[in-house]
Amino acid sequence: MRVKKVEKFHPTEWLMRVSAFAGILAIIFIFIFIFMKAAPVFAGSGLKLITGSGFDSQIAEAFDAPADAPLLSFGMSGLIAGTLLSTLLALVIAGILSVGAAITICELAPKPVAAMLLSVVRLMASIPSVVFGLIGAMIVVPFLENTFITVDMQIEFLAFFQMTGRNLLASVIVLAFMIAPTVITLSADALYSVPGIYKETGYAFGMSRFRVIQKILLPAARSGIIAGLILGAGRGIGEAIAVSMVCGGVGMIPSLSHGIAAIFTPVLPLAAAIVNKSEAMSVPAVESALFACGALLLLMGTLFALAARFYVKQFTYGGIHEV
Repeated sequence: MRVKKVEKFHPTEWLMRVSAFAGILAIIFIFIFIFMKAAPVFAGSGLKLITGSGFDSQIAEAFDAPADAPLLSFGMSGLIAGTLLSTLLALVIAGILSVGAAITICELAPKPVAAMLLSVVRLMASIPSVVFGLIGAMIVVPFLENTFITVDMQIEFLAFFQMTGRNLLASVIVLAFMIAPTVITLSADALYSVPGIYKETGYAFGMSRFRVIQKILLPAARSGIIAGLILGAGRGIGEAIAVSMVCGGVGMIPSLSHGIAAIFTPVLPLAAAIVNKSEAMSVPAVESALFACGALLLLMGTLFALAARFYVKQFTYGGIHEV
């Protein structure tokens, strides 16, 4: 008679299972807690929460409202626009610069120089966000104000907003430098992971170095590069301290009718709003509004991650394009 062998779980495997389950429970608890706290504002605002505006004045009104008649109607379209615009523009700038930097490190720079550059980039990725905010407030903001913003421009747009160095462009620049180290590191790792036989095959067919990079290395490393962009976007969407120091702190939607001056519009992304308005959280209505900001951030981050995952699944294949 054949005896069936009973497999036993190793303690390490049990620990991994328990840790994974605990992590899932923690994420579920975070979502439930935030949405429960934001429920009064979601119920009181409805669709107006996304389509309406005037968040700054509404926070002030909610803070002064009597306890028996709380103000629970808010409009966050300006905050959502500020979050998406600052993150996407920073991601475009950081993506272009980061992929170029990763190619330089992996394929063009001598090995000692490449190793030093990669170490510096990884060190930059660990710099606290408040340091980037200080640099932005001390260098980027005065530079923009003294170089691009004139008195005539301030007078011309005074009816719409007060034009200073703290604006959308300052937020984009600070976010781009914060995102770049993460994208460079993951892009470089992806390029390094491409098998050498791929490059050798390209050179054997008489391809130039630039064509090998364009047609072989970049397609083969696409998944890693996209992963870096996803992580960079996640950091950009959720960044609060650095952006709050340079964004201007006004929940406005930049208007294309203002032309190039639209990039000098003060904005207030969702994460920065939580920091800027946190001193008023003693009022339950304000607290619920700020938790609603957090809930929208969670939804945006989740939707972005799912969209990026779908893109990778649909359009990333094998890596090598026809040459």
